[in-house]
Amino acid sequence: MAWIEHDYADTAALTAAVAGHLHAACADALQARGRALLALAGGRTPFPIYRALAAESMPWSDIVAMPGDDRCVAHAHAASNVAALREAFAAADGLRIEALTVAEGDAQASLRHARDMLARNRDAFDAVVLGMGEDAHTASLFPGAEALPAAMTMDAREDAFLVVPDPLPPEAPFPRITLGLARLLRARGLHLIVTGARKRDVLRAAQATHDPLRMPISALLHAPDATVHIHWSP
Repeated sequence: MAWIEHDYADTAALTAAVAGHLHAACADALQARGRALLALAGGRTPFPIYRALAAESMPWSDIVAMPGDDRCVAHAHAASNVAALREAFAAADGLRIEALTVAEGDAQASLRHARDMLARNRDAFDAVVLGMGEDAHTASLFPGAEALPAAMTMDAREDAFLVVPDPLPPEAPFPRITLGLARLLRARGLHLIVTGARKRDVLRAAQATHDPLRMPISALLHAPDATVHIHWSP
């Protein structure tokens, strides 16, 4: 268990720094293995990071990215993380973005698709970017969800899970496909993006208490042999 905290004056500084971390992770992976694999969070804060990364000159055809979670909606829907990733990386010619959901968004079909896709992408992620909600969820590992205990199991036989938040967030009332905790932790670099004073208070509580079912982010922070880079700005 370890974490390294990086504090920034504002989101612009955070954006530049995390884009630099991701660029370095890709460069190291390409040099060592000829391929890079990323799992990327949705939400408002990370997308400027991805646009900054996409502006870099890289052999994008050797890089694969996927959402860490996604809503079970059609890819044309405004709530689709994979659609937002495709837009953010529009300048990254050749980048392959894998979806966790099927194009029409059916939940059960998406779960089957995600598990099949992840079976073809078993390598450790070279970088994982995660966010955190004020309820201490990360990816779509929501406290109170029926599927949460299975998704948090370190010896889970599957890498993806269908999670229905309870209650459903009013701003995005959809079931989700999420990577499980064990798959998220199979990574060479873990980056947690946190902004604002309220979320920092939640982070501090999760750092102080290992309570995965009530505060799922605490499982990541307290995972043995994991180092989490925490990037915070006001």
